[in-house]
Amino acid sequence: MIGGGRGAFIGGVHRIAAAMDGRAELVAGAFSSDAARSRASGADLFLDPSRVYGSYVEMAEAEAAMPPARRLDFVVIVTPNHQHFGPAKAFLEAGFNVVCDKPVTFDLAQARKLRAVVRRTGKVFVLTHNYTGNAMVKQARELVRDGTVGSVRKVVVEYPQGWLADAVERTGQKQASWRTDPARSGAAGCMGDIGTHAENLARYITGLEIDQLCADLSTFVRGRKLDDDGNVLVRYKGGAKGVLHASQICVGDENDLNIRVYGTKASLAWHQEHPNELVVKFADKPRQVWRRGNGYVGAAAKALTRIPAGHPEGYLEAFGNIYLEAFRAIEAEVEGRAIPRGLDFPTIDDGVEGMAFIEAVVRSSRLGARWVRPAAG
Repeated sequence: MIGGGRGAFIGGVHRIAAAMDGRAELVAGAFSSDAARSRASGADLFLDPSRVYGSYVEMAEAEAAMPPARRLDFVVIVTPNHQHFGPAKAFLEAGFNVVCDKPVTFDLAQARKLRAVVRRTGKVFVLTHNYTGNAMVKQARELVRDGTVGSVRKVVVEYPQGWLADAVERTGQKQASWRTDPARSGAAGCMGDIGTHAENLARYITGLEIDQLCADLSTFVRGRKLDDDGNVLVRYKGGAKGVLHASQICVGDENDLNIRVYGTKASLAWHQEHPNELVVKFADKPRQVWRRGNGYVGAAAKALTRIPAGHPEGYLEAFGNIYLEAFRAIEAEVEGRAIPRGLDFPTIDDGVEGMAFIEAVVRSSRLGARWVRPAAG
């Protein structure tokens, strides 16, 4: 693991998710750019001190020299955005598979360069857009694909939070400080942090690609350098329309990622805070509430159901499902087998799409909310 040491939120999430099915073990890490903190974090995690490093460069060199029986199978990158590209490139070129938190890089140019490295090395690259691992998100995708919804006409996807309604970054709050810093977060704040999740969720469920968008980004907290609220109108290829809203100043909202998909035959609604339910609505019969773990759900949802119906599954299980599917690719690569086709986890291509979305949103807003086309991947 690169990053994810003491005081980090997402590192712990990744460690739980990767270990959830007993398929992976944490054996090495550079947990901080501060060597002493990295060593302390390694001790917290009961690692062999000889495999706890002061930098990712040191780690890549030392681990690449390990004999095959001890060598890492994959590396997880859970640093702030500006520290994704360097470690990812270094470990891919050293012969390691990579799992990386989103957004994939600091900017679109880096994302394109990293995609070239992934293709050249032939290694597995996994991007953890974790919400797509939820069983009922898989079910929503299936209902679009099998024609139950009909032709998609409109998509409304929202991601409101309230935790940055005040300037908590000025109190030393670690998660807020880097997310509101353009030198570490990138060109966007809220829209890069959670707006990318909303865009990815809409694209995953519907299969629609953005043709044009019109964005209005705002910074409500005085003195903050990046957006903390954003509203985007979307024109999809094929004629569907969309509305995407992401905000971190919605007082009282916690993590209410939600999506509504309206088709010619039916519509769907899913809320991350109630992840085990998918609402299906029709014009000529009562609305239905589909629940995870029941026999009527499709194959994709069944495959990712871990416990019986009525026992809630949510954020951590969805994260674990991303890892579970990715392990099929990583194991094949490590064993020298062909990587199976049809695996369902976010890849470097999703990362490039996400960075193109961020770049287009920022560009549109700076032009006074003009319609723009995302740059070609």
